[in-house]
Amino acid sequence: MALKYKRILLKFSGEALMGKGQFGLDADTLKQVVGEVKALHDLGVEIGIVVGGGNIFRGAQIQGAGIQRTTGDHMGMMATVINAIALRDVIESAGLSSSVYSAMTIEGVSSGFNVNEVKKQLANGNIVVFAAGTGSPFFTTDTAAALRGVEIDADIVLKATKVDGIYTADPVKDASATRYQSLTYDQVIQKNLQVMDMTAFVLCRDHKMPIRVFDMFKDHAAIRIVQGEDEGTLVSSGE
Repeated sequence: MALKYKRILLKFSGEALMGKGQFGLDADTLKQVVGEVKALHDLGVEIGIVVGGGNIFRGAQIQGAGIQRTTGDHMGMMATVINAIALRDVIESAGLSSSVYSAMTIEGVSSGFNVNEVKKQLANGNIVVFAAGTGSPFFTTDTAAALRGVEIDADIVLKATKVDGIYTADPVKDASATRYQSLTYDQVIQKNLQVMDMTAFVLCRDHKMPIRVFDMFKDHAAIRIVQGEDEGTLVSSGE
């Protein structure tokens, strides 16, 4: 089957890598995530990944301790580097090539972000993992995903979550909540739907970058998306 999306930016949270644990990384979950990434790669999809760091550090942990917000954000960025290099190794253990590009350069651990170099890596079939968010405080890894997606000329940003799309309310708390099949950027902003932060949505809107929110633990969901099938919720200009 022909691919609808040839180059993707895949975003998932650090918490997703904990599995059923309360902290850190779960080996089986890492392997499951990488298995889906490998299946996409085997189809010929070029893949960039942005991962969060909430499984290791969250700013709420240090509130009231006298640590500045900017310091806390930098701590969170370093947590994403830990996740990124872990992902890289698991990806390579699956027989694929992978590189980490970080907005905070750590000598001997990751390379500094260079968009031209990254595009070459993607075109050569290497899986690129982006770490340290945007490199600036006050921005989330959702915004980093939108930014990197635009910079690498991705066809779509895939936001992997624990639910199968965007709902009218939290489906865990409200049994009557229904899933949106599609939304425009402005509808998401007007309805204040808390799936990605507003900065990320506005950036995607301004660059007409589609977003697909889907369940990362549903088998082959990402594969169906790149093949053009309906999965999760699509956010786009509606054109």
